Amino acid sequence: MTVVIVESPAKAKTINKYLGRGFEVLASFGHVRDLPAKDGSVDPDNDFHMLWEVDAKSAKRLSDIAAAVKETDRVILATDPDREGEAISWHVLEVLKNKRVLKDKKISRVVFNAVTKDAVLEAMAHPRQIDEALVDAYLARRALDYLVGFTLSPVLWRKLPGARSAGRVQSVALRLVCDRELEIEKFVPREYWSLVAHLRTKDGAAFTARLVGADGRKITRLDIGAGQEAEDFRNALSIATFTVASVEAKPARRNPAPPFTTSTLQQEASRKLGMAPERTMRLAQRLYEGVDIGGETVGLITYMRTDGVDMAPEAIAACRKAIGKLHGEKYVPAAPRKYSVKTKNAQEAHEAVRPTDMFRLPKDMARHLEPDQARLYELIWTRTLASQMESAELERTTVDIAARAGARNLELRATGQVVKFDGFLALYQEGKDDEEDEEGGRLPAMRAGDALTRERIEATQHFTEPPPRFTEATLVKRMEELGIGRPSTYAATLAVLRDRDYVRIEKKRLIPEDKGRIVIAFLESFFARYVEYDFTANLEEQLDRIADREIDWKAVLRDFWRDFNAAVLGTKDLRTTEILDNLNELLGPHIFPARADGGDPRACPSCGAGQLSLKIGKFGAFVGCSNYPECRFTRQLAAGAEGDGASDRPGVRVLGVDPESGDEVSLRDGRFGAYLQLGDGDKPKRSSLPKGLKPEDLTLDKALALLSLPREVARHPTSGEPILAGIGRYGPYVQHAKTYANIGRDDDILEIGANRAIDLIVAKESGASGQRRFGAPGPGRDLGEHPKGGKVTVKDGRYGAYVNWGKVNATLPKDADVASYTLDQALALIAAKQSGGATGGAGPSGRLLGDHPAGGPITVRDGRFGAYVNWGKVNATLPKSVGKDEITLTEAIELIEARAEASPGGRGKAGGKAAGKPSAKSGKTAGAAAAKAVDKPVGKSPAAGAGASKKPVGKSAAKTGKPVSKSVVRSSVKPGAKAAAAKAKPEKAAGKAAPRKR
Repeated sequence: MTVVIVESPAKAKTINKYLGRGFEVLASFGHVRDLPAKDGSVDPDNDFHMLWEVDAKSAKRLSDIAAAVKETDRVILATDPDREGEAISWHVLEVLKNKRVLKDKKISRVVFNAVTKDAVLEAMAHPRQIDEALVDAYLARRALDYLVGFTLSPVLWRKLPGARSAGRVQSVALRLVCDRELEIEKFVPREYWSLVAHLRTKDGAAFTARLVGADGRKITRLDIGAGQEAEDFRNALSIATFTVASVEAKPARRNPAPPFTTSTLQQEASRKLGMAPERTMRLAQRLYEGVDIGGETVGLITYMRTDGVDMAPEAIAACRKAIGKLHGEKYVPAAPRKYSVKTKNAQEAHEAVRPTDMFRLPKDMARHLEPDQARLYELIWTRTLASQMESAELERTTVDIAARAGARNLELRATGQVVKFDGFLALYQEGKDDEEDEEGGRLPAMRAGDALTRERIEATQHFTEPPPRFTEATLVKRMEELGIGRPSTYAATLAVLRDRDYVRIEKKRLIPEDKGRIVIAFLESFFARYVEYDFTANLEEQLDRIADREIDWKAVLRDFWRDFNAAVLGTKDLRTTEILDNLNELLGPHIFPARADGGDPRACPSCGAGQLSLKIGKFGAFVGCSNYPECRFTRQLAAGAEGDGASDRPGVRVLGVDPESGDEVSLRDGRFGAYLQLGDGDKPKRSSLPKGLKPEDLTLDKALALLSLPREVARHPTSGEPILAGIGRYGPYVQHAKTYANIGRDDDILEIGANRAIDLIVAKESGASGQRRFGAPGPGRDLGEHPKGGKVTVKDGRYGAYVNWGKVNATLPKDADVASYTLDQALALIAAKQSGGATGGAGPSGRLLGDHPAGGPITVRDGRFGAYVNWGKVNATLPKSVGKDEITLTEAIELIEARAEASPGGRGKAGGKAAGKPSAKSGKTAGAAAAKAVDKPVGKSPAAGAGASKKPVGKSAAKTGKPVSKSVVRSSVKPGAKAAAAKAKPEKAAGKAAPRKR
């Protein structure tokens, strides 16, 4: 028996079929070890000795693998064909060595670029040993990322409250976004004019021509910068006579784009399909691992993490055959096309991303695939086929026109383009991120010397525009051009920036948040070298040289750590004022925009004497006055839009005057958002704005009404005490004594009436409101006696209404009518809770996705910590990148399988024993979050729900520390290092946490 180890259970199942009897294929479920989230995991003082820790979820799987290996005489490591795959094989091998199960067994490594029978069998026939140079490159990258994240992030926490983390690649990508935003803010529009003549030929055919020269001077796009000059040209052209000076038609060819690399696939999927890079990679992973087609599981595409653009000869031959069959022989070029990589630091030697069989047409595959999978497969198939098609043949025509107006000689030009032979354009055209003016279509027939008739002359004013913000596609493209990061890191890097709230996406554009801009300003001030584009790219080159056996990996670490550690130590004694001065200077155009009256943009609008400056508070950064505490003016980081009466007071818009007090009513930008203020005394009355009320829609009357809150709206029917309506920390509410009830979304705090306010308060007091504000839940509404004794009540809980019987609490379904809930309904709910089934009375709660192959319904539900999928007592949290309305049954099964495998009890069963949960409390330390700052490659997870991570499905790298296993294995990288066992208890991964039950 031969044991074959891969990462993914989907691959394991497929490959097992290909290899047949005599082989047992097992899955590691991605990486099995990582650096613990604590200080000392990489020890620079001990020659960068690295302490590796077996993942808690992987411990049982590794035990199963070790047991199988013990009974065999040969082990084949068949993980993915890149550095991450090589690293996984190395980690598995190191663990097996420590378990002492290898002895004299034969160990070999195989790689294949596609999960097809031919590719797998070919790989098995050509085994090799683990490539130590690739492992060294992985170790160097992991150590660098760890040292940067673990060393730099604590500096941010101490010096910049509210900052989350920094990372070697993450921070440079964030700098690209922030630098582009700064360019936009500093941009000064420039006026220019264009002149277009609408003309007709002698045969009456209409066309347009642009002014390109005057009196021997060439005129470019920006040369006409004033309206008067444009008007002079327009007047001259209005009286000019037009003659064709020359007609030139030139043939041109347009060649197809090469097949996809990881980067170009992410870019095109974003442009054409609207997919985020993370989702693109998750779908591509599943296409690579294989889908069921006619009872056989086959991989539809080659490996999707690559810098290569070449294809295997047999793939090129298949493309040419498919082109001839589908489009005709005239679309097949005389010789096959060869492409070369132009990207800086391209490293991967394997093929481009392509279909494994060009005759698996998208229309035929669609019935076997989910909609998004089918769309992505069609994109890959189309691009691949087009890359081997004949070039498009074009004809570009340029007509120069002479215009004579008295003594003036003006020159105009008309351009056109005609497709003579469409070639690859019949199938595919590469998308563009920012569309530019295309050349015109066909021009009418003209000859030199022909007279032309003028219809009208247009002079149009334009203004130059700032560079566009990055989209996810253009940011990936720019990172690739600069040599920052690698194909496996792009999607993860962008996901981290979103998860850290450093950027947000609006209309597909990346906009840096204030938090992100402050982090970059800090790093540019005190760690400039480590966010430089060239430095990061050069470091990537050194990692490539390690992989090529040109330099020693520890030498690279020593050189990096020496200077980096000195830079970190240099910030130890930094004073807050020094930090703020640097940030004020770097972020000046953003924080203190120029005033319309030309006044000092940093002058305090409140006291007039103080200077505005960036301040660091408990909850992050804000702008405040230097005369604090005498002047308490504050506002958010970015100055708000100025309205009437605000030209000389940034962040303040005067709405009018209170007729009763004569005090000014103003709308102001505060550190927590816009608010209203009455007057300017020591303790002026203030009011926040209700959610949904836009500052620009605020009137004086509405502002006065908000400032008058709280107001009495009714009297309680029992106590006779007043019921008040007001706005508090958690939004609008009604209050009676110590009972508070939030008002509904459809209620207006200024218009809510007596009946509605009484209903809300009574419902809250009876426990039927489904909400709770302060303190423990009240006694609730008594529904009656349970048949086994004891009262059954319906109560208001922190997470909604629930029924209670003794120690049993069962949450009511969201659509339940709490006020009329009956004892019978409550008893059914309690019985369902006791049996471990879904609470809700009739069938499973949540959206039913289908049945598990082992039996039992699978549903997707809303939980306290986000959406999750449920099967019996197995719950698996959805990754952030997967919406609860997007999750499919296949993805849900994979998430559940991974979750069940991770539990101490092994695979769970519907209605059976719950998936095991470690009893130890979370061991998260300050270092845990830092470890998550480390730039990690887009994963290899076999489960679709894991996004693009080699980590097992569902683990949130953004928010938790690593689960710590009792089994800690030290790396054998350092000769003579003894294995040590750490006694850290397992810690529950937040990404796998099931919603908390009562």
